[in-house]
Amino acid sequence: MNIHLPTLKQLQYLVALRTHGHFGRAADACFVTQSTLSAGLKELESLVGVTLVERTKRVVRFTPLGLRVADKAERVLREAEELADMVRAAGKPLSGELRMGVIPTIAPFLLPTLLPRLRRQWPDLKLYLREETSGGACDSLHRGQLDCVLLALPYRCGEIDSEVLFEDRLFVAFPPGAEPPGKAVTPAAVEEDKLLLLEDGHCLKDHALAACNRPELRAEASIMGTSLHTLVQMVDNGLGMTLIPEMALNAGLLDGTKVVARPLDSEHASRRVALVWRKGSPREKEFQLLAGALKAAA
Repeated sequence: MNIHLPTLKQLQYLVALRTHGHFGRAADACFVTQSTLSAGLKELESLVGVTLVERTKRVVRFTPLGLRVADKAERVLREAEELADMVRAAGKPLSGELRMGVIPTIAPFLLPTLLPRLRRQWPDLKLYLREETSGGACDSLHRGQLDCVLLALPYRCGEIDSEVLFEDRLFVAFPPGAEPPGKAVTPAAVEEDKLLLLEDGHCLKDHALAACNRPELRAEASIMGTSLHTLVQMVDNGLGMTLIPEMALNAGLLDGTKVVARPLDSEHASRRVALVWRKGSPREKEFQLLAGALKAAA
């Protein structure tokens, strides 16, 4: 009995349409014309004998079965990519393409130092970077859109393996003239009605609150900033205080401001910067090798 199986290309079209919700954008993501993508999906539906996508002039609506097929297709595509990764990893390590996610509280402070060294050490590595919040990066990792992520731990990122690169201490940043005496500050020095934090989705917000270990801060903190640079400008203008990681200080985040930073003296006053990847990935040895190079460079 001959069984005609869907092609990977057809499954790619289906997943792209579910991701983008629009035929034109899905076609662009797959680097094909809209008519090619539409024809490929019709062939897939003819092959399985059911309608997967309801088409109207204004919306694209997946049928319940279509959503289940798209979920399965995503897993099949990820397995296919891992098959290719396994073959490539058996050859020359850290060569070819690698898609790495980086969270916004790490990317601008660490990458300018790391990337030139990685290029010199691994000239055949084509490293594609994608900056996302912690939640988005972990979701992209498990969807197969990323191979690994530079993340700050602790953070719930699903079934992953990781290699810690270094500890990154947290500092309290005060407006000019508002810093308390002493070389370090305790969590008690953080005033709940003056605390500025990043928006939801940034793991640094949770790390900062955990470091202070004061439950009332979670309810009272003024969550306003979209980036550390924005928070520092707010602090420099006397609008409040915030917590920033040491790597940002070392990268010159406070240059050009009068903000004063003091290390936070508490039990959990640091975050662990780590390289994480999907548990069981066939490229695990490559990621460990990359983590070693990142650790040495950092």
